[in-house]
Amino acid sequence: MPQDASVTFIGTATTLLRLGEFTLLTDPNFLHVGEAAYLGYGLWSRRRTQPALDIDELPQLDAVVLSHLHGDHFDRVAKARLPRALPIVTTPSAAVRLERSWRFRDTIGLRVWSRTEFSKGDQTVRVTAVPGQHGPAGVHLLLPETIGSVVDWEVAGERRLRLYITGDTLCRPWLREIPQRLPGIDVMLVHLGGTKVLGLLLTMDGRQGADLVELIRPSLTVPIHYDDYTVFRSPLGDFEAEVRRRNLDHLVRPILRGQTAGLTPVGRSAPR
Repeated sequence: MPQDASVTFIGTATTLLRLGEFTLLTDPNFLHVGEAAYLGYGLWSRRRTQPALDIDELPQLDAVVLSHLHGDHFDRVAKARLPRALPIVTTPSAAVRLERSWRFRDTIGLRVWSRTEFSKGDQTVRVTAVPGQHGPAGVHLLLPETIGSVVDWEVAGERRLRLYITGDTLCRPWLREIPQRLPGIDVMLVHLGGTKVLGLLLTMDGRQGADLVELIRPSLTVPIHYDDYTVFRSPLGDFEAEVRRRNLDHLVRPILRGQTAGLTPVGRSAPR
């Protein structure tokens, strides 16, 4: 029986999570270099990188975890080619659109702090929606509804991993409620990039990313979503410099597109 946990970084916020018997896909974005993602309000952003995998190269999936419905997180490739019966865990508004407009048949819309779970034998994956704010207060209301997710993997009732996926949020003090309600976060996948549109910061830059590491205090942080589109203005190096300045770099593990990394936190052995 598989007992491992790993992440494969495909690009943008797209990852493959292998949690024991389960394989999850996050925020599917398979556009290629030079292709443009639609961001709403007539705005487009061009992709600067290649995804490490094409959609036809994906393994069999158990579910998709989707933070929000933006063109760089659920693109036209995913819309056209993901199986219509594949479960998609997302926001309530995205779930309605995916079902009614695009004919996905198993959408699960989670309000903040609600959860859903999947089971195989004695293994369970539980996804809990947590808060996020995609842009400055007020402006975020003009953008797609956004959530973060806490993913728990359990074997025979014992939790083996607690993973926080931030989604496209800014760092805000009230995010400390996440580890208060769901303590013991082992790993955080942090969406960075310092996305700017019309001069407004919509996702965390390097400084805010380091602020969130200090706020959440995960055992391990893996940065993603930092250089794939022209609207991303804060490269990975900004975050690396900031966590190094704060002596947090030993808790950060950058991975390259196409690379797979184990999700065993620093200082802990792999699950037995």
